Amino acid sequence: MEKNAVRIKDIAAKANVSVGTVDRVLHNRGRVSEEVRQKVLLMMQELDYEPNMMARTLGSNRTYRLAVIQPDHTLDPYWQGPRDGLDKAARELKPYGIGVTVYSYSLTQVDSFVAQATAATLSRPDGILVAPLFYRESLAFFAQWQQQGIPYVLFNTYIAELQPLSYVGQDSYQSGFLAGKLVRFGQPQPGTFLIAHIAEDIANSVHVTQKERGFRDYFAQLAPARNGPAPGPREHPDKIISIDLPDPADPSFARQLNRLLDDEQAQLRGIFVSTSKAYEIAPYLQANRREDIRLVGYDLLEKNIHFLNENVIDFLINQNPKEQGYWGIFALADRLVFKKKVLPLKYLPLDIITKENLQYYVGK
Repeated sequence: MEKNAVRIKDIAAKANVSVGTVDRVLHNRGRVSEEVRQKVLLMMQELDYEPNMMARTLGSNRTYRLAVIQPDHTLDPYWQGPRDGLDKAARELKPYGIGVTVYSYSLTQVDSFVAQATAATLSRPDGILVAPLFYRESLAFFAQWQQQGIPYVLFNTYIAELQPLSYVGQDSYQSGFLAGKLVRFGQPQPGTFLIAHIAEDIANSVHVTQKERGFRDYFAQLAPARNGPAPGPREHPDKIISIDLPDPADPSFARQLNRLLDDEQAQLRGIFVSTSKAYEIAPYLQANRREDIRLVGYDLLEKNIHFLNENVIDFLINQNPKEQGYWGIFALADRLVFKKKVLPLKYLPLDIITKENLQYYVGK
């Protein structure tokens, strides 16, 4: 018997009980002896029964309203990916009575985040998906949602001290560690490796600080232990520096970057861009013909892909932004509608993208 064809009456016949008894077991209501309940559950398992969730939802006339708080995708191309993912999930879940409203905020304006998070909260949603890029300002909202009993899911940025329903996204620390390995791999000589933060409020951006910590820890574990054996050919350890660059439209962006590239004493071997903006660094390397500097960044944005094909960007780490939005919505749906257990952490793969394997990722 195909599982899609299994009906409650089939389970009842197999268990030799009434349809009403099976219904009470399914919905955990009414009085059923433990012996009969276990018998019904066993028959359901043998028949591989799956409840018709759509019929159940439509029959209950219950609707669910989900709020999404994320940066405005029209202001930063990275956020188009999560928006596409949550839109796809919203279309698939609409028949189950789930509606999704997006509250978009500006990445550069804290007040914008506070205003949109406030609007989302006042709408009294059944669940919230949020990219909490402004750490300090997010804390009060988390406490409020917890008090109101609103389940919330984090994506893009994981905050360890919280207890959300789930987190969906990359392991920021591990991605920074991986970036360190990529930027150092195959380098014959020690040198200086730069961590470039572009237009970021570092003190208020947990995901960025985690990436930097991972990057630095990769190099730290390469260093020989104190009082240990001689370091051999790598007796001069690498130097790791970080720089907070302003918005690329600011004239000081070009001045600071060119000064770094012109400094022969720095022996700059590689640059790790902590966000999706490696394409802002690439033109300067290209103009200065610095093929000797390895450039590693994040995400398959159109401009990043261009410089990857031009051999200016060496590696991109794909953060799967579309999957973040998609699975974030489904985590809430699993809890609210399908009554499934939701994993507290759903780490997405850290895909290493090169010019040679790019074709297998573009358009996914």
